[in-house]
Amino acid sequence: MQIILVAAIAENGVIGRGNALPWRLKSDMAHFRALTMGKPVVMGRKTYLSIGKPLPGRTTIVVSRERTFAAPGIVVAPSLEQALTAAHGDALRRGAEAIVVAGGADIYIQVMPQATRLAITEVHMHVEGDVHFPPIDAKIWRETSRSEHDAGEGDAAAFAFVHYERAAADVPAASAQATGRN
Repeated sequence: MQIILVAAIAENGVIGRGNALPWRLKSDMAHFRALTMGKPVVMGRKTYLSIGKPLPGRTTIVVSRERTFAAPGIVVAPSLEQALTAAHGDALRRGAEAIVVAGGADIYIQVMPQATRLAITEVHMHVEGDVHFPPIDAKIWRETSRSEHDAGEGDAAAFAFVHYERAAADVPAASAQATGRN
């Protein structure tokens, strides 16, 4: 089972400010929807609250240590491990080939060793922010595609859609962790 981290990252590594995106990229929202449709999407509680609703056509799985946290239309998991287990089962039921992880920073850091792919939107701007994406190590991640885009209607900046795959030597360990088999 693939685990794909999806994030929009400014040139200085910022992914958020004040529990919100520090830009508006309508094109990236459409790209995110296409990448995640029909798949389980795992995210932290703060990321979910910044979105404010379940993602239509996808199972929204929210990691929260807050025992009383609940919201209609989502699955709440008390740990990342339990969220990934729920996502794996959901992906199998849906016939999806992947689990998508959509943030925040702590979730990205924890899942990065298990991830098999990264779907990154490089936002061509520097912004102030309080949340950063973990470094993408070129020894572990190989860029497989890049498409540059000028800012369109509803976009605050030009951007690139960049896809990475884990280097071949790291794939078996990541796949075993993703499916719970070691």
